[in-house]
This record gives sequence, C-alpha cells and structure tokens, in this order.
Amino acid sequence: MSSLPESLDPVPTSSAELDHSCHQPLWYAVYTRSRHEQLVQKQLEGKAIQNFLPLYEKISQWKDRKKQIQLPLFPGYLFVKILLQDRLEVLKTFGAVHLVGDGSTPLPIPEEQILSIQTLIEKGVKFDPHPYLKVGNSVRITSGPLTGVEGILVRKKNQCRLLLSVDLIQRSIAIEIDSWQIEQG
Repeated sequence: MSSLPESLDPVPTSSAELDHSCHQPLWYAVYTRSRHEQLVQKQLEGKAIQNFLPLYEKISQWKDRKKQIQLPLFPGYLFVKILLQDRLEVLKTFGAVHLVGDGSTPLPIPEEQILSIQTLIEKGVKFDPHPYLKVGNSVRITSGPLTGVEGILVRKKNQCRLLLSVDLIQRSIAIEIDSWQIEQG
C-alpha cells in the first residue's frame, strides 16, 4: 500500500515540516512481506532501531485442541521511530518491503495515533482488528483507564465501540466502551 487515499492530507505538509522531520525521529509504517512482521521486528531490535509491533490474542481451533495465539494487529505492517535519513537501515532488513508514503517519500504517522494504540495494549483492554472507516464521529474517552484517548465512535450489536485508526495505512482497531465515558471530539 504505497499511495494515500485522496481524502487524507499528507503529513508533513510543508518543506519546513519535511526539514524538521530530518532532525527528529518520527514514526513510520513499514510494509513487510506476508507473515514476516515478527521476523522484521526481531531484526530491528537487533539493530537497536525503535519499533512497535502491536499484537492481539485470538483463539485458534484445530481438530483436537484450541490454542490462544498472538497475531499482528495490522497484518503486513509494523512501525519504526527513526530519522528519515536512517530509512535505508530499516529497508535492508530481511522481510521489510518499503516505508509507507505517497509513492515518492515515506510519510510519518502522527505520534498520537501510535501512543493511543500503545495505551490500549499497556492497559490490557480487550480489542479486535476492525475495518478502517472514513466517516464517523470523532470522540474522546472522558473517564476510566483510557481517559483522553480519541477515536471514532461506531455501533455494533447495540454496543458502543471506539475505533482507533492509523490513517496512513488505513487500519483500525475497535474496543467496547460505555457511552457515558465519551464526549464528542
């Protein structure tokens, strides 16, 4: 997925912002070969490159048993926090295909989007992958362990769910939330 949908504004948007991104590490999405996310993550850790591979747990059923397994939350992607000039070291990693961008330049992911997903994982909240939605109401959690986390409100089977999205790779995750815990964003 190397191009952006027309509805998204590329980040950074000006040459000043691009220049700033060369001097400060930013988060980028790394597109990987199929089922190579964990292998790429281990290699990046060996190179001391800061990375983040969000995983979720799923019960897998075989004929004779059930087993709880961990799968990448965003299949085919993981995230790295690097200076743009260090991207070659990431791309030399076996299994890494390219950094996601606009077709000519990798584009950074807003730090808040990564921090929201990290907060979910750290707090042990149950979540599931969810299809990316372009429309919906932006909301903010007002109480509980996830106070301040923002996302998109959707309904599923008469329950409120909050979607946290990574716009650049068009992937989302969903958590169940009580409607009294949120306010319009």
